[in-house]
Amino acid sequence: MQKREQGKSGGSGGGNAAPPPKRGRPFGSTAASVASASAADSVAPSTLLGPSLQIHNSFSVEQNNKRIVLALQSGLKSELTWALNTLTLLSFKEKDDMRKDACLAKIPGLLDALLQIIDDWRDIALPKELRKGQRTRTLGANSVITGFGNEYEALGSIALLPHSGLGPGSAAEISGQKNTSKRRRSEWWLDEDGLFNLDDEGRAEKQQCAVAASNIIRNFSFMPENEIAMAQHRHCLETVFQCIEDHIVEDEELVTNAIETIVNLAPLLDLRIFSSPKPSYIKITEKRAVQAIMGMLGSQVKAWHCAAAEFLGRMIINPDNEPLLLPFVPQIYKRLVDILSLQAFDAQAAAIGALYNLVDFNMDCRLKLASERWAVDRILKVIKTPHPVPEVCRKAAMIIEHLASDPQNRTSLLAYENAFAEILFSDGRHSDTFARILFELTSKPNNKIAAARGIWGM
Repeated sequence: MQKREQGKSGGSGGGNAAPPPKRGRPFGSTAASVASASAADSVAPSTLLGPSLQIHNSFSVEQNNKRIVLALQSGLKSELTWALNTLTLLSFKEKDDMRKDACLAKIPGLLDALLQIIDDWRDIALPKELRKGQRTRTLGANSVITGFGNEYEALGSIALLPHSGLGPGSAAEISGQKNTSKRRRSEWWLDEDGLFNLDDEGRAEKQQCAVAASNIIRNFSFMPENEIAMAQHRHCLETVFQCIEDHIVEDEELVTNAIETIVNLAPLLDLRIFSSPKPSYIKITEKRAVQAIMGMLGSQVKAWHCAAAEFLGRMIINPDNEPLLLPFVPQIYKRLVDILSLQAFDAQAAAIGALYNLVDFNMDCRLKLASERWAVDRILKVIKTPHPVPEVCRKAAMIIEHLASDPQNRTSLLAYENAFAEILFSDGRHSDTFARILFELTSKPNNKIAAARGIWGM
């Protein structure tokens, strides 16, 4: 937690030229985060994923990279647990020399092996009642033997085969057998789950391994040397976006790791990768990817809609992504205005950051945001409260300045002239910004009404 808080505080105090800071796991990202944070030191090692593990200082990833990848690919419980624990410790260490070796580029096949663990869980994660219904088998319905193991049910009768050698007196016995063994075998076939299904314990282990693998990928996304490799890895992005798309039924921790991963990769992410000739493992399109983020933006989970807002704010900076986001801009800024009404400071900061980039790069959003109900009121409230992070207040003032720079917004913004003048004289930190705003609203020659009134009400 100290590492993540330091990352946040270190990024908020930088200037405009500083790159967007990496975000840590927000408070409340999981339902049990508060309880787990307070009881982290008291949890017994036996309740964690496998036994507790400590890596000796002489441990070298370069000498063990093949063993780690093979252990992940083996599927053996002991080897898989060792590899996941090792990678978790290596990827989480902040200021350690051996953490420099935990680079995806230096370990060939590591990212694919981790993604395979998540894919294995995804294959069995969706409950049967939520799956698409089985197709009715009609092939061979008019023949005695269908080839699907349900020849009696296909005809809807209990007629015996002529060469069975059984008399008519045993029809009831055969009917009873059909209702038990035969029907059970046909149900096995129609279910198509195979003979080696996992029990509840096996499913829980698969789920736990998938969450651990997603946490490792999330930790890797914080390392600058891994950003390019992960942002250009189509399988990685497809798996992450699929987890986000199924956030309603998917494991909560897995979804949180996925959304935090793409937030870290957002400055380098180009959505056109989903239509590139690179091999595709999951058919994710650009539209589905944006729709998945929109689903997270509309979520009631604070950590999820905050991360989605931050992701969209970073994505719009890339001009190649702007055409893909334009159809969703009206939904985006309306939802961001709703988030501003929340009392949570981190939610307000995420919404202000996204709106700041939207109005800076998109003229349509700049025109419509000024006329959106409660938008300017809530932005001003962030400044007047004020928000504990000065950078958020500065961006909120800059949003209003961007709105005032468009002549079509002056009529709607003049209703807030007194509020702007109050901040101008009461808050020295934003006085220059609101002075420029009032100048834009009242001193332009093409606005006769505003020029007559002036900022003094003349």
